[in-house]
Amino acid sequence: MADRPGGTEITELAALKALAQPRRRQILQHLTLRGPATSASLARDLGLNTGATSYHLRELARYGFVEETGPEDPGLREVTASRSAEEEGSRTEDLAARRRRWWRAIPGDRRFPPRSRQTPETRLVMDELNRQTYAEDLALFERLQRGAPEREEPAQREEQEARGAQGAPDVDEWADAFAYSRGSLRLTLPELREFFEEYIALMNRYKRPEGDSPAASRTVHTRLLAFPDPAFPEPDFPDPAFTDPAHPAPAFTDNRTETDA
Repeated sequence: MADRPGGTEITELAALKALAQPRRRQILQHLTLRGPATSASLARDLGLNTGATSYHLRELARYGFVEETGPEDPGLREVTASRSAEEEGSRTEDLAARRRRWWRAIPGDRRFPPRSRQTPETRLVMDELNRQTYAEDLALFERLQRGAPEREEPAQREEQEARGAQGAPDVDEWADAFAYSRGSLRLTLPELREFFEEYIALMNRYKRPEGDSPAASRTVHTRLLAFPDPAFPEPDFPDPAFTDPAHPAPAFTDNRTETDA
């Protein structure tokens, strides 16, 4: 990986392939959102094979995406404290888990090489990685739209119940706060790059350690997708809602926004 201003660029093809493996991305996402875990607990929570999970963890560690963590790690203490009653009830299992390796995600601002500098093989890997991540994001978004609850892990249920008892917003309040915005801007290439860096800076501004999060906070997924207009030819029969002032585009009734410059 190459360090550069604004983040670490992943240039090694093997590292990109490691991220393009669906199970490894699943594991990395779990460690990022839920904190340290063992291969056994990851396998149980994600429905994976324990041996395969250990192998995937070693591969992720090889390229600096995860690392081993000790029993005294603060993140580990938080996870141990939030275990479900069922897990806490088994002292034997608890002691055995402490003897196993615990893993944590290594935080960082990771970037991918721009398309102009990608080799044909790198481009194939990146195209597959993008295809999979876009599909996963769309599935997550659709699940949110349908209101179908995700499969909760025991620790998640316990955490949500605890926060609910402390006056956390209910589901309707969170649904009202759902932020979705799409629009278009007239930007130069340097301005687009600056726009992206400002977005990353805004994300970092709101990041904080798990222990510093307010009781009513929840994990919020954010995505940014900015791309130049493909400059397709105008259709033979354009939509009058976007061409005729007498037929303005319909207004949204929720908190979504449409902005055009």
